[in-house]
Amino acid sequence: MQWTKQDERTVYANRWFSVNLADVELPDGRHLDHFLIRLRPVAVATVVNEANEVLLLWRHRFITDSWGWELAAGVVEDGEDIAVAAARELEEETGWRPGPLRHLMSVEPSNGLTDARHHIYWADEGAYIGHPVDDFESDRREWVPLKLVPDMVARGEVPAANMAAALLLLHHLRLGQDALP
Repeated sequence: MQWTKQDERTVYANRWFSVNLADVELPDGRHLDHFLIRLRPVAVATVVNEANEVLLLWRHRFITDSWGWELAAGVVEDGEDIAVAAARELEEETGWRPGPLRHLMSVEPSNGLTDARHHIYWADEGAYIGHPVDDFESDRREWVPLKLVPDMVARGEVPAANMAAALLLLHHLRLGQDALP
């Protein structure tokens, strides 16, 4: 059963996103107005060290008035390579420069409302270069043992679905069967 977009117009736009209104035809021929948000790609990155600790940010999100663990993330600038953007965001937000990045996953966190694609990368080494330039992004930055990730997600300490998915996948890749009780 496929919905078909007949028309789409921008209602509001700025450098970061646009809010559009689409005329959508349903399979039975009815039409409905559907708002959608068009967003730039988002680049996300972290480092997992030799001790199987993952570099996380503890931050507040004012929109949902919630605190939680996240990975460094930000929008990809025009013409910027996604992996380069991920490394830039990690360095700006944590003060750590990653080693060679590996693509972990790409997700669409809210594809019923937005066209956002989050591209998540990780490195197994990094170098601390100094206090983060964008220290206002988080309350603190910590190395958290990957073995704690499933319980953190279950307790709601990683509220963003894209971050939870990435951390659980890293947990599986690095710890696999050894992490099971």
